Amino acid sequence: MQRKVTTIPATISRYTASPINSTKKRRVAGYARVSTDHEDQATSYEAQVDYYTNYIKSREDWEFVAIYTDEGISATNTKKREGFKAMIADALAGKIDLIITKSVSRFARNTVDSLTTVRKLKDEGIEIYFEKENIWTLDSKGELLITIMSSLAQEESRSISENVTWGQRKRMADGKVSFAYSRFLGLDKDKETGKIVVNPEQAETVRLIFKLFLEGMTPHSIATELTKRGIKTPGGKDVWNQQTVRRMLSNEKYKGDALLQKEFTVDFLQKKMKKNEGEVPQYYVEGNHEAIISPAVFDMVQAELAKRTKGGTRYSGVSIFSNKIKCADCGSFFGSKVWHSTDQYRKVIYRCNRKYNGEKCNTPHVTEDEVKDAFVSAYNQLVSEKADIIANVEIILRTLCVTDDLQEEKGKLEEEMAVLVEMTQNIMVENARVAQDQDEYQKRYDRLVNRYDTAKARYDEVVSAISEKEAQGEQLANFIRVLKKQDGIIREFDSSLWGCMVEFVTVGRNKEITVTFRDGREIQA
Repeated sequence: MQRKVTTIPATISRYTASPINSTKKRRVAGYARVSTDHEDQATSYEAQVDYYTNYIKSREDWEFVAIYTDEGISATNTKKREGFKAMIADALAGKIDLIITKSVSRFARNTVDSLTTVRKLKDEGIEIYFEKENIWTLDSKGELLITIMSSLAQEESRSISENVTWGQRKRMADGKVSFAYSRFLGLDKDKETGKIVVNPEQAETVRLIFKLFLEGMTPHSIATELTKRGIKTPGGKDVWNQQTVRRMLSNEKYKGDALLQKEFTVDFLQKKMKKNEGEVPQYYVEGNHEAIISPAVFDMVQAELAKRTKGGTRYSGVSIFSNKIKCADCGSFFGSKVWHSTDQYRKVIYRCNRKYNGEKCNTPHVTEDEVKDAFVSAYNQLVSEKADIIANVEIILRTLCVTDDLQEEKGKLEEEMAVLVEMTQNIMVENARVAQDQDEYQKRYDRLVNRYDTAKARYDEVVSAISEKEAQGEQLANFIRVLKKQDGIIREFDSSLWGCMVEFVTVGRNKEITVTFRDGREIQA
């Protein structure tokens, strides 16, 4: 018997899952995206939306659902693309049968994201049409073409990212500074010249923060004080936190300089940023713009920050007397204690923090009034020798606080390190390209690295010494400025004089109090 093959025609549309002769229309959505908010791309964005709206509505066999959009969003990953995510959610919820978009690169420049999304939709019978490449994802060749086009788009994205990164680093190497002005307190961008200018009103807040810190307050207590005064944060909020204050205290832009490339992008797809710990070059621009805080005062603050975190003991800045009163027996600082905290005899006293820890100290407690009276007495003794003291401090400034030799050594070390880095990179490149004895190469490499480490260690010592001398010089210069302004003795305690003139006070066994001033002079009250 002869075989006979009869074709049974399809009765169900593979696109709509409806009978072939059904009048049910295919539900279609469009997706439009541009990657920046620049004006020149606004036209492209509007054109895409208008084109796909009219295109879908012009087809009698299609039913218009919506145009999903993302404006000013990169396509390297889909995490922040809200329009894209809403579209996929609606499609998986059964509201969309077909998605139309301009090209694979508009959809995603990440091969993994692109294929994952296409397959997820394909499993639900939802098709995507990429107009530029003429790819229908339910077509048998669709996935192969998508893989190729997505890989090309991802490579294009990587190339663009590298070009942008190169341009940014070239700007940094040329000393061109830019930062987020809208969230930076005290500095603005001049609309006409594009240069960095000081915002006078905000600059007063910056100066206040540095002043309060040098008077003994901690970042936490400064944040509390600023909040209480109703001063807005750099982000325009009402409540300050200590991290914001600490960042401001250590930001070199306040002294007119700029450190560039503090962070860098690790992955161009995820846009992940990492703190630069030496992986890529940094660029330090001195004298880039007008300073709000003098370099010497800024360095003095950095020295104080380092001092407070050194030694493992917690610095207290609850009051102007915190970390200012020393025990003559053990050298520890006094802490505040409250007596009779709940009755009319409430009293704040200061006693050695180690008084009841281990071996008992023999120094007695003191009250704030006793410390204040001691300062007034010691200050009046100091001011009686005003002329001699000023002359002596000026000699110290001219001799012990000069950094010319250190600055010269710093410059030479910088040149030496730059040469050593270049030599190291050169032998690494040579070793990668030319076959050579690896033992000999390792010896050359180790010699260069050791020389660099030695130079870097000395460089760090010199930089630290310069900062210390400059901080000491500013401290003494400020001491002189304040002393020159004072006429005669004082009758009562002055907190501003205390903050800028006193290094610490020492309490002895018989409650004798010695005041050590910023110039190193010790006077017993």
